[in-house]
Amino acid sequence: MSDGLEVATGSAELDAILAGGYAQARAHLIEGRPGSGKTTLALQFLLAAQSRGERTLYITLSEGRDELIQSAETHGWSLDGIEIFELVPPEFSLDPSREQSVIYSSELELGETVRMVMDEVGRLSPACVVFDSLSDIRLLAGSSLRYRRQVLALKHYFARQGCTVLFIDDLTEEMDDANLHSLVHGVVRLEQTTIAYGAERRRLRVFKMRGRAFRGGFHDYVIRRGGLEIFPRLIAAEHNNGFVEGEQVPSGMPELDRLLGGGLDRGTSTLIMGPAGSGKSTLALQYVVTALRRGECALFISFDETRRNFYRRAAGLGVDLQAHGERFAFLQVDPAELSPGELASIVRRHVQNEAARVVVLDSLSGYQHAMPEEQFMLLQMHELLTYLNQQGILSILVLAQHGVVGQMQSSVDLTYLADTILLLRFFEASAELRRALSVVKKRTGGHEASIREYRIDGGGLRVGEPLRQFSGVLTGVPTYQGDGGELLADREVG
Repeated sequence: MSDGLEVATGSAELDAILAGGYAQARAHLIEGRPGSGKTTLALQFLLAAQSRGERTLYITLSEGRDELIQSAETHGWSLDGIEIFELVPPEFSLDPSREQSVIYSSELELGETVRMVMDEVGRLSPACVVFDSLSDIRLLAGSSLRYRRQVLALKHYFARQGCTVLFIDDLTEEMDDANLHSLVHGVVRLEQTTIAYGAERRRLRVFKMRGRAFRGGFHDYVIRRGGLEIFPRLIAAEHNNGFVEGEQVPSGMPELDRLLGGGLDRGTSTLIMGPAGSGKSTLALQYVVTALRRGECALFISFDETRRNFYRRAAGLGVDLQAHGERFAFLQVDPAELSPGELASIVRRHVQNEAARVVVLDSLSGYQHAMPEEQFMLLQMHELLTYLNQQGILSILVLAQHGVVGQMQSSVDLTYLADTILLLRFFEASAELRRALSVVKKRTGGHEASIREYRIDGGGLRVGEPLRQFSGVLTGVPTYQGDGGELLADREVG
């Protein structure tokens, strides 16, 4: 048995969610629809117990031994040493060599089935038990009252034996009057939902865990080789390390730093807004490159651009990102395949393990596709940005606006979350399409109220002097009324 009051679940993340793990010598309910990963989670629990040298037992009424072994092999696991007690219909077991070891639940009354289970537990004296599944007991019971009594009898018997047990329920026949939540010590539900496009989304929720301050709410998870990979919901308040803002982060361009009142501040978030092609990603890349040259680490997450195109574009600006080695991480993510919880987990891992000091999300339009419900996206982004700010990270968010010229709109409004907002616009002068840059918000200090032109060419990004005769940017229709003397000229790249 475990030396403490908690028993490891086989997942460090689930242990954290449950504030330590399962309760020792208590019964827990793992419920979820078929395909949600209940068996995988149960096997992780038994394998963790086996690694501690404890005796384990898997009681199955729905899956045969061969099916369990095959499921375990898909994850690279071996079930050697885990006792498997089968209660399966005859047609599920045609192996003559195991004929005497298989008890056919279809030929037994409920009371006899429960007695067989108790006898096996008494013979093996296991520390950890999985009972899969209660749906079969429900069918044998016939009535909700008898079903509840038999489950209660099993629970008390396991407790007297000192077993930590997981009851599995596939929810194929939900009965309000037979709800087991009040009988067990803890309840964990696994959910699987299908979105309009992309992979299914899975999430976990703890309904109860007596005597524990568990982490409530939904937690995303995926099933991969090696078991369930769970992403606990990010709570920024748990990661406040006392960082105090103060240090300014330069961009490497004096004109841009003057526009920003000296630069961006560590522990703040910056939102770069503008239409497609206005240079939002290039401007974000400028801060990444400057950080790398200072010897810092940076993370660039792209929803919209492939790795190949990103590195080619950077090379076209005279930037060799590969020269910085492991200090720079570029991740191309598919919003149709990535859950918001996994994205937050990726960012946290790079901040905690890779010491990233600059994090770029490009773009929030792609992130929104991962979070169809906008109100939940805002809450998720608020927690993520608060966490990054508390770690002293410079966060840069890119948001594409609809349209090219004229009135601009965004599919989501995150301006109130950002500490600094950089607005990019196109304007026409001397029969040429040019770009304008302005700062519309900076919480942590002063900034120029002027509008500057900027240009992207083979030598990188350049910011010009304030455009004194430029007007109309706030109306969404910027126009330049000067004679061209203040505009940036083409720069030759040798």
